Amino acid sequence: MAEQWLLPTQLFDGHSLHENMAACVENGVITRLAPKAPARATPLDGTLSPGFFDIQINGGGGVLFNSSPHRDGLAAIAKAHHAIGTRHWLPTVITDAPEVLEAAVSAVLESYGELGIVGIHIEGPHIALARNGTHKSSYIRPFDGHTMAQLKRLRAKDIPVLLTLAPEAAHAGQVAEIVALGVTVSLGHTNATAAVVEAALAEGATLFTHLFNAMSQMENRAPGVVGAAINSGAYTSIIADGVHVDPTMLALACRARPASNRMILITDAMPTVGGPDHFELYGETVFLKDGRLINPQGSLAGAHTTIMEGIATLQKVGVSLEEALRMATRNPAELMGLEADIGGLVGAKVGDALVLGEGGAPTPLETALAGVPMGAN
Repeated sequence: MAEQWLLPTQLFDGHSLHENMAACVENGVITRLAPKAPARATPLDGTLSPGFFDIQINGGGGVLFNSSPHRDGLAAIAKAHHAIGTRHWLPTVITDAPEVLEAAVSAVLESYGELGIVGIHIEGPHIALARNGTHKSSYIRPFDGHTMAQLKRLRAKDIPVLLTLAPEAAHAGQVAEIVALGVTVSLGHTNATAAVVEAALAEGATLFTHLFNAMSQMENRAPGVVGAAINSGAYTSIIADGVHVDPTMLALACRARPASNRMILITDAMPTVGGPDHFELYGETVFLKDGRLINPQGSLAGAHTTIMEGIATLQKVGVSLEEALRMATRNPAELMGLEADIGGLVGAKVGDALVLGEGGAPTPLETALAGVPMGAN
């Protein structure tokens, strides 16, 4: 098939943002980039980018994964997030009964490699009661053999797994044991001291879940989880919706990291994204009010935001578009060891690439090209 060349206003290749960079499409795949576009290249108004990778999606389209831990539930959530630019994701099951975790694992085992699913995120139930957030306290427990069995089920099929736990919910050596399975361990919903965090990092933990939220805060003589996270070389995920983290703190954290490319943009999305303004969680109704998801106790219960909105918020606080796009594509892929397959533009299918304009939802590349004659070279 003849080569088809595209010349966007800007091009983000997964690492850097370029102007005057063209992309070659062959058989529906972006095969290479070139600094000089052929004369018959198709112009694109906007930034050409890989699709987004969100490592923390609880729900969407009116469906919560915990409440619908099956293939149909995953399909509904995937459809809602695909519409707003997310092309790869980790279905996230939060603290719940053991049988809910088992069902969620079975659903991912069945659906892995489809619907954009590239693994699973298990957030809890091994977290700190003092930092449980909206996670139901009666389900919280120390790390146990049941969860280990679920991790082994997944890893036996080489499915990428992200596990968020509080280090105080595991005994010495347990994080290392989990990491040895090939599981990516994140520290979150924790009231640990910086010293305890450092020990968990030494055992192989590589991420902090939603920086600032549900973790011990930073003080002048007690760095807490927040201080330890910011000062570490580990990855940290963050919700940039203007609600979970004050814009000043968001800017501070992005500037203060000692290692580059260690921030990951997440949505922590709930069923209201692409769905109605309320949903059921643990038998209680969570309502969307003024951009916040509030449970009956008045606490935040996940987020109602999109990756594109997060990118816009990051830019408002001084983060470059290049860095913000890395946070939404390449950084999470590198965290999960998937950078050879996703997070970059070369090798991406046309259906997985996006054209980002000024504000609003991103446009799928295939939609942007619909009805536009393409130059053949």
